[in-house]
Amino acid sequence: MSEPLTAIRELSALDDEAIRREVFASARPAVLRGLVSGWPAVAAGRRSPAALVEYLRGFDNGAPVDAIMTPPEVEGRVFYNDAMSGFNLLRNRLPISAVAEQVLRYSAFARAPAVAAQSALIRDCLPGFAAENVLTVLDSAVLPRIWLGSAITTPTHFDEWNNIGCVVSGRRRFTLFPPEQISNLYIGPLDFAPTGAPMSLVRLHDPDFERFPKFRAALAAAVTAELAPGDALYIPPLWWHHVESLEPFNLLVNYWWHAGGAAIGSDSGYDSLVHSILNLRRLPAPTRTAWRSLFDHYVFGPESGVTEHIPAHRRGVLGEPSAGDLERLRAGLAQRLQPRK
Repeated sequence: MSEPLTAIRELSALDDEAIRREVFASARPAVLRGLVSGWPAVAAGRRSPAALVEYLRGFDNGAPVDAIMTPPEVEGRVFYNDAMSGFNLLRNRLPISAVAEQVLRYSAFARAPAVAAQSALIRDCLPGFAAENVLTVLDSAVLPRIWLGSAITTPTHFDEWNNIGCVVSGRRRFTLFPPEQISNLYIGPLDFAPTGAPMSLVRLHDPDFERFPKFRAALAAAVTAELAPGDALYIPPLWWHHVESLEPFNLLVNYWWHAGGAAIGSDSGYDSLVHSILNLRRLPAPTRTAWRSLFDHYVFGPESGVTEHIPAHRRGVLGEPSAGDLERLRAGLAQRLQPRK
């Protein structure tokens, strides 16, 4: 990349209400410097990676978490294999302390495999950690996850929820692209990706512009930041992000939640996207245009003018469905998704 990227806006010393008002409500990325600098885990990491591993061991209940390993020659980049028939990593299940100790051992070698535990629910593997390291700006129902590993790079991908990533140890560089840049990012398969989330096929720091010419436009819209221990980054839903762990030992805690502060559950816009592709993508163009009108009216357009003419008790999914109504609607959808016999 010949031109430097735009820096993500930075804020500091905001109280919780100001973060909710100025950051979450804005739906714009923001670096929150020092947001979790008071965490005991951050203090342990500042002493040394070994001290942080010992701190984690005090909470570890031995439950296995998903772990990955990439060979030295891929330099920690999580990706597909050359034939795109699989991925360039091996998977394992280990307690979080075992992963951390493996990372410490490999950090002594100049050329070693990259190892990481990614997106493990802290509640399940490190009970008690969240009580000592609290993010007060979020409801306690929003559960933290741990990302621990060596120098790992996760190519550009998206999450469908609000996201705060809090750096505990090491440094992380984030490069973000707005949702509307999707057509310039050359996204790979939607249903076949190393981390589950669809990702860009372009190498960020060495892009092949002959193969991916529109990526120049994506770079012009990109924003970036490097986070140190104690810093946090807010990523709005559907913003594409490329994540680089830069030190031999790195630990991040993140939180995902829906708009309004609700913890993530079974509701998924991504599921709706896949279902729409299956059902609508191959229809004739005039039919797809007609369906766009329905989606614009019921999903993406203004709420006014949609339900006023329907009695409130008969608005169903367009109104405020009860728990029983939601259960019935989901059961009906699940039944219709089953193959017809």
